[in-house]
Amino acid sequence: MPETRQMSSRELYFRLLRHVKPYWSRFSLAIGAMVVLALTEPAIPALLKPLLDGTFVEKDPQYMTWTPIALIGLFLIRGLGAFVSGVAFEWVAGKLVYDLRRQMFERILDLPAGYYDENSTGVVVSKLTYNVNQVTQAATKVLTVLVRDTLIVIGLIAYMLWLNWVLTTGVFVLMPAVAAVVWVVAKRTRRLSRELQATMGQMTHALEEAVRGQAVIKVFGGQAAERQRFRNQINWVRRFQLKLKVAGSANAPVVELMGAVALATLIYVGTGQTGAEPLTVGGFVAFLAALGLLFPPIKRLTGVNQPLQLGLAAAESVFGMMDEPPENETGSRDIRRARGRIAFERVSFRYGPNAEQVLSEVSFVAEPGKTIALVGPSGGGKSTLVSLLPRFYDPCAGRITLDGADLRDLTLESLRRNLSMVGQIPLLFNDSVANNMAFGLAEPPSRERLEEVARAANALEFIQALPEGFDAPIGEDGVRLSGGQRQRLAIARALMKDAPVLILDEATSALDSESERKVQQALGHLTAGRTTLVIAHRLSTIEHADEILVVKDGRIAEQGTHAELLARGGEYAALHRTQFSDAGAL
Repeated sequence: MPETRQMSSRELYFRLLRHVKPYWSRFSLAIGAMVVLALTEPAIPALLKPLLDGTFVEKDPQYMTWTPIALIGLFLIRGLGAFVSGVAFEWVAGKLVYDLRRQMFERILDLPAGYYDENSTGVVVSKLTYNVNQVTQAATKVLTVLVRDTLIVIGLIAYMLWLNWVLTTGVFVLMPAVAAVVWVVAKRTRRLSRELQATMGQMTHALEEAVRGQAVIKVFGGQAAERQRFRNQINWVRRFQLKLKVAGSANAPVVELMGAVALATLIYVGTGQTGAEPLTVGGFVAFLAALGLLFPPIKRLTGVNQPLQLGLAAAESVFGMMDEPPENETGSRDIRRARGRIAFERVSFRYGPNAEQVLSEVSFVAEPGKTIALVGPSGGGKSTLVSLLPRFYDPCAGRITLDGADLRDLTLESLRRNLSMVGQIPLLFNDSVANNMAFGLAEPPSRERLEEVARAANALEFIQALPEGFDAPIGEDGVRLSGGQRQRLAIARALMKDAPVLILDEATSALDSESERKVQQALGHLTAGRTTLVIAHRLSTIEHADEILVVKDGRIAEQGTHAELLARGGEYAALHRTQFSDAGAL
């Protein structure tokens, strides 16, 4: 898979802000309210000087009247600004999370099969859940701090310079030390954030496997191993979170030390210890208040580095997924309903440039309406061969045609519209029976059509026995149904699609004899009149196939009918002999 260029912090942040652009009106409202809030901060110490000098010292009645009123008005404005900016930013953050998750999910549906070969489900899920939330911290919370607190710092410093520029200049000689600490912490925080997000993905993967495989874990006594595995993962998460906290907390002591030095300097100079003219009571208190109000926003500005780097690391992950190339849509031809003639012409395939060859110059033809069975030892390439037909992968050499058209010349949508698939373990959705049968259809089918298809799939009896019939929920992966019922429901879904080409991947190998009998009856209806590729484990199920291909070591070792291959006494005959001698022994 091609490597993507790592984006700089500036590129990441501006790309993130582009996702905020559609909501500029509310975003601008939030920024405006935040600016008003920030501008009122220097007004607090500015009111203290006339309040103290004009009322307590000079006893000026004018000051005694308007300063308390101004103080109430000031905090009324501040409260309104805080409310408006907080609500508006939360609205924008919610929309941002919605948009990113929607776009990521849409990209997930379009990613090629190779992406899922290299990335576990847990990692993908973690990107869509945990990482997206971290991104919003950088887009909203961090921006709030950067804009509001920067304006507050500028306003307070300007007021302090107006009061006493010499004293203000002396107070901030330690600023370079703070900047150096922030820069060092930024680099460490970004690295730790990447590692934390990767570990969160591994933890989610371990959790998902434990939930899905709980029955296997219990039967094989794997609880202790799984407990230890999960403990290790959550311990790494804990360690990285602690390291991030340590890195983020390094800013606070530096800022507080600078504040203590500045306060000591203010007291020393303000009281006239240097021989300079001391400040008035109001001026001293106003300067002291401004200094006190100054350090919380500076502390927040230095502390914002941690969520910023966490958000930027998450943005790298989120945008990395969104930038993954989708499936290779090379075709432009739209084929309506195909006749179903499939031809493999010297097809070779490997999963990567350095991987071993899985298929080598495979050639065969499936005529419309015929059934082609693929048999052979595990690992021979049967599943890979049929995965090329829906273009989950493309051949490295040779070509595959449908009705004479190269699959790469057809649009993916029109190609797959003509295909249907039933696997060994059917994938069903946590929805109703009817919705699983009608999955992917543009219009919901009528109840009569549902009953007709269910009857053909030999599924109507068990569906009608469910408490809610076609409206009955089947649970995750159809857990409320038996294995045979799940398989027949998958067959009903394929019948409902009514595609001219059908792929059956060992559709009966995991069933008991009674379930297999019912499924075979359903498959008889499903394969009628359709070009069918069958991967078979039980040779008894494909004796009536129009042609049988023995796939071994990525090549077609033999091909012919059941009778022809038995008479030939080769690979197929050996497989048949072994399987039926084992069955006889049982």
